Amino acid sequence: MNTIRAALVETYGEPPRYSSILEPHPEAGGEVVDVLAVGVHPVTRGAAAGLHYASPDRLPMVPGVDGVVRRADGSLAFVIARDTGTLAERILLNPARAIPVPGGADPAIVAATMNPLMSSWVVLRARVPFTPGQSVLVLGATGNAGSMAVKVAQHLGAGRVVAAGRNRARLDALVDDGADHVVPLTSDLEATGTALAASAADVDVVLDYVWGAPAEHAMRAILSARTDPAQVLDWVHIGSTGGDAIALDGAAIRSHALRISGSGFGSVSPSVYRNELPDAAAAVASGALVVRPRRYALADVEEAWAHVDEPGERTVIVL
Repeated sequence: MNTIRAALVETYGEPPRYSSILEPHPEAGGEVVDVLAVGVHPVTRGAAAGLHYASPDRLPMVPGVDGVVRRADGSLAFVIARDTGTLAERILLNPARAIPVPGGADPAIVAATMNPLMSSWVVLRARVPFTPGQSVLVLGATGNAGSMAVKVAQHLGAGRVVAAGRNRARLDALVDDGADHVVPLTSDLEATGTALAASAADVDVVLDYVWGAPAEHAMRAILSARTDPAQVLDWVHIGSTGGDAIALDGAAIRSHALRISGSGFGSVSPSVYRNELPDAAAAVASGALVVRPRRYALADVEEAWAHVDEPGERTVIVL
């Protein structure tokens, strides 16, 4: 039987190896496509390490949760993997999960950008009733996904964007990317709460990439300072860099129009991705929303796995 080259995880906690697997074959409801570029995202690393809820129960596994592919008709598509990893020369694709990518787009840029972009894009387009002119707080704005969320909010018409994060230099740079106000998240909880209350008391949506204790303190500060407690505040949990749990006083929900939800694989249906991501891919292809790719060949996957991305950069395997 024919084989193809792929990355293969054989032991959790170790980087994938450059290896060979059986070549996929077309089957009813599926087509074989050529993989062009795959982003090495935090979720990709976490799933391959057995630390994510999307991690498979058995090894070996081909890592990769998404990628850019070329279909048989020559068109490009972005795919989100559900049943198979993407770090292989060819994969079996469910055509219903193919998001069109404009011809001429750089596959590596699309692969680097779509994952950090789509969390905020999907929230603002489909998970909450966001309308242009409303205000957005990005909590954890100095990571790749958080900094992209600032750009996405501005791109989708937010009237005001507040960026909060720990890296002061990165925060200051976000002013050029659409942030109207920046709030440093520091160990001084009182000063941080005062700053959040001053800048974000009446925001409409919070995109929370932090969660944990920092989100608890931010939530208390913002709710206590809201001008109108009946004004709806959509607080959307996306990431957990600050911890996996929060303690929430029930009075906060009874006394304020606070709606807490989450957004991620499982809570967002494939139909939402199909409907919302073509416009996101077009924005990436146009250059409006871009993360810089750090390119590696598939044969260098172990080196790629060891690379630590700089701000605004994402490791991408180019096939």
